[in-house]
Amino acid sequence: MAERKTEPRLSAPENSDRVPLALNPQDDGPSPAKVKAEIGFIGLGRMGCAMARNLTNAGFNVLRYTRHREQAVELARRGLPATTNLADLFDCEIVVTMVTDDAAAREVVFGHDALGLDGLAMGLSPGSIHLSMSTISPAMSHELAAQHAKYGQGYVAAPVLGNPEAARARELFVLAAGAPIDVDRCKPLLEAMGKQTFVIGAEPGEANLVKLTSNMMVAATLELISEAFTLLRKRSVDPAMVLDILTGTMFGSRVHKLYGEKIANERYVAGNFVLPLALKDVRLALAEAEAAAVPMPTISVVRDRLITGIARGYAGMDWTALGLIAGEDAGLGAGKLPPEPVKESSDDHA
Repeated sequence: MAERKTEPRLSAPENSDRVPLALNPQDDGPSPAKVKAEIGFIGLGRMGCAMARNLTNAGFNVLRYTRHREQAVELARRGLPATTNLADLFDCEIVVTMVTDDAAAREVVFGHDALGLDGLAMGLSPGSIHLSMSTISPAMSHELAAQHAKYGQGYVAAPVLGNPEAARARELFVLAAGAPIDVDRCKPLLEAMGKQTFVIGAEPGEANLVKLTSNMMVAATLELISEAFTLLRKRSVDPAMVLDILTGTMFGSRVHKLYGEKIANERYVAGNFVLPLALKDVRLALAEAEAAAVPMPTISVVRDRLITGIARGYAGMDWTALGLIAGEDAGLGAGKLPPEPVKESSDDHA
């Protein structure tokens, strides 16, 4: 095993001059300048963009990676250094990833053999850290940690609780796990991106397991809210009125208030945390439960409800569409679903 070198704890630096855009040399474009940055960021969806922006605002020199040249050019136009060449991140002290699933996380770390491209593990220097903030399986997290350890690198799993709106406002809750020295070095970044960090333990996969149980519980809560509000509608009782009572008494959680309001008002939207992403997390949770011999009958029902929604053509809709599915099954039709579902930008991550 390669020898790990100990680095000083990273602290938020003073704002420095930004460097120009670096593009993949294979791209047709202006001659790029070499970007030197201490923090790399991979995964520029709505969550990732907001988190990377907060790192920049905190004074970190951040280099964003995207496969899309148009996005890189747009980011550079806004004064946000970006590159389409993953190798430009190999000199970074810490690389943050916020990708969709296990397959994407594996490709980032192991590379793409068919294209002859090195991943982070082969490219990063010993002593650097991969800070994985993606919602992936504990097994994949363990595999990534082992691969980085082969090259003398650190790996910290730090999935988050919150959506893009919370990410923009630095109100994410971070679940961090990894070697204590690595978690400590990452804390300045986590504090720049989130409201509070919970250190789960030394095994990275434990943080991913906690995140999966959280999303599992949210999905089950949405299904229960959907069933309850469908009953109220069929008995001509206003769900919005009942929601005010419930959230002001026994059910005051953010999940009940935020998502319950959407279901009560039948405000079903396209985008955000779409049904296939919710299904992915529920399946991962069920796989962990099966491996641990833990029956989960409630979550098995939620999995089937998500599959039902996808089968009905709602794959592009937020997981609050569970309310729509419950209403249809009770003979209420599509309710207030507009011809083109409203698109929102606040909830594409749970």
